[in-house]
Amino acid sequence: MGLVLTAVHLSLVGWLMLRPHYVPWVSAPNLRPFGTIHADLAMSPFEAARRILAGLLLLAPLGVLLPMTGGRIRTPGIGSFARTVFAGLMVSLSVEFLQTVVPGQIFDIDALLLNTAGVALAYLAVVPAARRLLRRRGFGALTRSGPRARPQGSSPTTPRVGIAP
Repeated sequence: MGLVLTAVHLSLVGWLMLRPHYVPWVSAPNLRPFGTIHADLAMSPFEAARRILAGLLLLAPLGVLLPMTGGRIRTPGIGSFARTVFAGLMVSLSVEFLQTVVPGQIFDIDALLLNTAGVALAYLAVVPAARRLLRRRGFGALTRSGPRARPQGSSPTTPRVGIAP
């Protein structure tokens, strides 16, 4: 289910971010970190909050959906967090690079920063608590958490039946 939701979300992001914008002028790409954010903060407080929240929320669902696609509850938190944030960074970077070939769209390093921060914040807000809750309810045994336990006294290899040792 997580994989389907992730695919749907990424399709929506692609549709939103990779549509051509026909405008009479296009600003230069922003390669200076926090340049667009500073410009947004110079606007009215409502407009600044709207633009910054839009950047944070665009890929934020990936912070929850990507760990859900793995289906593992008993996994080290820091490793899962690092993988999720890195995957969010790569998705955001891919979208930003793809935008450079779409008319009216530009590369913006601040969008990359905000999108990645949104993935990290969503992960931190939801995933650790959800994993704790699922572990308490006993769902940890149903997930792929490593090698299955063997009954005591059994060997890792199964002897062949009908052949004398």
